Amino acid sequence: MTADAPTGHPTFAEAVRTWAKIGCLSFGGPAGQIALMHRVLVDERRWIDDRRFLTGLNFCMLLPGPEAMQLATYVGWRLHGVAGGLAAGLLFVLPGALLMLALALAYAHFGSVPIAEALFLGVKAAVLAIVIEALLRVARKALHAPADWAIAAAAFIGLFFLNVPFPLIVVAAGIIGFLRGRGMPAVATDVPIAPVQHRDTLRTIAVWLAIWILPLLAVAAHFGPGHVLTELAWLYSKLAMVTFGGAYAVLAYLAQEIVETYRWLTPGEMLDALGLAETTPGPLILVTEFVGTLAAFRHGGGDPILMGILGALVTLWATFAPCFLWIFAGAPYIERLNAIPALRSALSAITAAVVGVILNLTVWFAQHVLFTSHSRAVIGPIDVDLPVWSSLRWDAAGLALLAALLLFALHRGIVTTLALTAAAALALHGAGVI
Repeated sequence: MTADAPTGHPTFAEAVRTWAKIGCLSFGGPAGQIALMHRVLVDERRWIDDRRFLTGLNFCMLLPGPEAMQLATYVGWRLHGVAGGLAAGLLFVLPGALLMLALALAYAHFGSVPIAEALFLGVKAAVLAIVIEALLRVARKALHAPADWAIAAAAFIGLFFLNVPFPLIVVAAGIIGFLRGRGMPAVATDVPIAPVQHRDTLRTIAVWLAIWILPLLAVAAHFGPGHVLTELAWLYSKLAMVTFGGAYAVLAYLAQEIVETYRWLTPGEMLDALGLAETTPGPLILVTEFVGTLAAFRHGGGDPILMGILGALVTLWATFAPCFLWIFAGAPYIERLNAIPALRSALSAITAAVVGVILNLTVWFAQHVLFTSHSRAVIGPIDVDLPVWSSLRWDAAGLALLAALLLFALHRGIVTTLALTAAAALALHGAGVI
C-alpha cells in the first residue's frame, strides 16, 4: 500500500495524542513543522492522502497567519470536524506558548543581568544569520520571473526608503497578482469538489467573529482605551489580517510599532524575542506572545506577573482566534478555491513581496545587532535609518560570522547554531571581552 492511501480513521483520543506529540516536537519553523506533519500524518499514520494534504497546504499559504498551525487545524477538521480542528490547532500552539510565557516572565526579571546580556548577544548574532538563510530560501522559491523580482524590489524600496506601511505592501502585491492571474486557465485537479451550503458558511463566520472580537472588546471595556492590554488587542487583531509570509515578514512592521510607536520594548529585546521563538516549539509567530508579555508586565499597572500573563493571553487570543475563523469558514471551499488561477497568482505576488519584506527585516536586524549608533537621513520622500560605521560591535560581528559558518558552511541546524553561538558569547563574557 502506498503512502497516498489512508488506512483508517483514528479515534478522537488517538488523534489528540498525536496532535500533542506534534505540538511538542514542532521546532524549526514552518518548513520543519510541515515536514513533521507530512511524515506523521501521511507517511506513518496514513490518516490523510498526499494530494489532500498538499491541497490544504496551498490554501493555508493564501491565508494570513501561521500556515503550519492552520494546516494542522485543517487536517484535524477533516478527521473530526470542528472539535478535531480545535484540538489540532490548540495542541500545535499550547506547548510552545506555555514555554514562551515562562521564558518571557523570566526575561522580564533577569534580562538585564550582564551574563544574560552576553547570552542574548550570541542569540541575536545567530538570529541575524538565520534570517539571512530564510531570505535566501524564500527568494529561491519565490523569485522566478522578472515581475517577481520587480515586486520584491518595490516592496523593499517602499519599506526601507519610503516607510510605506507593511499592510499596504501586502495588499498591493495581492491586487497586482490577482489582476495578473485573471484570464489564466483554471488549474486542473482530481480532488473531488463537494457542494457547500453558503448559509452554514455565514453562520460559521458570525460565530467565530464573535469568539474572536467579543472577549477583546470586553478587555477594552474593562481596562479602557489607553491601556496596554487594549492596545495589544487592537494591534494584534490588525496583524492577524495581514500576516502573510509568516513571522519573518511581519517582524519588521511589528518592531516598528512596538519600538517606535508604543515604545514598549527596545530593538535588542525584539531580537531576543525572535531568538527565543526560534528555540521553542510552535509557530514562530509566538514571538508576539513574548512582546505582549513584556509590554503588559512593564506597562500594565498592578501586579506585574498577572499583567504579563494577561498580556500573553490577549496576544494569543488576538493572534490565533482568527486562524480558526479562516479555516472553519474556508475549509469546505478549499478544493474549489485552490483551482482559481487569480488566487494562486495573488499568492505568488505576495510571496515575491515577502522577499523584499524579509530583506528589509535583515537590514534592520543587521543595523541593531552590529551597530550601537544610528543616524536618520531625510531627502524628500526618502526617510532612512543608517548605521554609524564607527559604532560597529566587533564582538557581535564575530559571533554573526560564526553563526553564518555553522549554518551555511557546516550545515548545522537552527537550534545547534543558536546553542553554539550563545556558548561562544558566554565564553567571551567569561574572558572579559563582552
